[in-house]
Amino acid sequence: MTYRVPSGPSPWVVADQFKPAGTVVDVQEFGQGNINNTFLVTLDTATDPHFILQRLNTQVFPQPELIMRNIRTYSEHVCQRLQADDCHRRWEVPRVLLTPADQDYWVSPDGTFWRAMSYIETAQSLEKISTPTQAQEVGYALGMFHHLISDLPADQLADTLAGFHITPQYLQAYERLQVAQVAPSPEVEYCLQFIRDRHQAVNVLEAAKAEGKLQLRLMHGDPKINNILIDTDTQQAVSVIDLDTVKPGLIHYDIGDCLRSGCNPWGEETEQWEAVQFDINLCQNILQGYLEVAQSFLTSYDYEYLYDAIRLIAFELGLRFFTDYLAGNVYFKVNHPDHNLHRALVQFKLTESIEAQAADIQALIQSLR
Repeated sequence: MTYRVPSGPSPWVVADQFKPAGTVVDVQEFGQGNINNTFLVTLDTATDPHFILQRLNTQVFPQPELIMRNIRTYSEHVCQRLQADDCHRRWEVPRVLLTPADQDYWVSPDGTFWRAMSYIETAQSLEKISTPTQAQEVGYALGMFHHLISDLPADQLADTLAGFHITPQYLQAYERLQVAQVAPSPEVEYCLQFIRDRHQAVNVLEAAKAEGKLQLRLMHGDPKINNILIDTDTQQAVSVIDLDTVKPGLIHYDIGDCLRSGCNPWGEETEQWEAVQFDINLCQNILQGYLEVAQSFLTSYDYEYLYDAIRLIAFELGLRFFTDYLAGNVYFKVNHPDHNLHRALVQFKLTESIEAQAADIQALIQSLR
């Protein structure tokens, strides 16, 4: 089974449900998300000429109304913080657009769930970090995101994805699968052995949370580099987008995910998985940018578990990709039957490279404290 675009009304029809200030003149598919269907809507107005329209995958997000409530709580809090902090550089928060009935979503007659968000102009995301400055800006963006919600109590947001970024639960889901139906291959055997060799280490962050060493805070949940927007003029980070997974959790999952995506110059979709390496220089740049704004709320235990986060999240995503491959590609969008297998190989090779540089990464973290 592969991911299929759900049926439903045309996005042109849906765009008009969010009372735009002008006439819709164009609707185009937008971005490369693995879960939702996203469209860029163009209006015939000089002010706010675009907005983002999304059809949420309710199989992945079974409580979309809670997601919208979380996003509004987050955005209202951050806007208040930005006004109080008198931020010295551009930083924007995507705004939720309302329907004429003042609803923050619209459900079509066939049950598909739609929402609209403001579009952040003169900004673009990165698919790959090319310079140390870009890496520092990526780190700054995540640090700014965490800084602006560091005083928002975790219980103010609902846990919209129970088990998300709880690595032991992903391992349990994997172990429940029957793998005999998958054709054997060297790549499949590599993944099976890779997981067997590391299954005892998956609880490290959850155990630290249970022991009170790591605090439950609010996290983004998916801060890969293409969810960070860079100003096209100043080349400075201006926003973190894709807010569906903002929820209570460990900020270590965010830090690990940001470094996982930012420090792999080959990218998640490379076919040359055996060449994948973790770039420790990019790691240093990202962490420097992050700590520029995050030092004020990090504890000594937070630093102590940074390496574990970097290693674990690459492994976790590889485990999730491989599990989805074994299950028949039911979660992530795929372009071919082995797509998730190839993605898993990339993440496991990245994990391997992180482990090979463990001493250097830990020394780097210590030097930045």
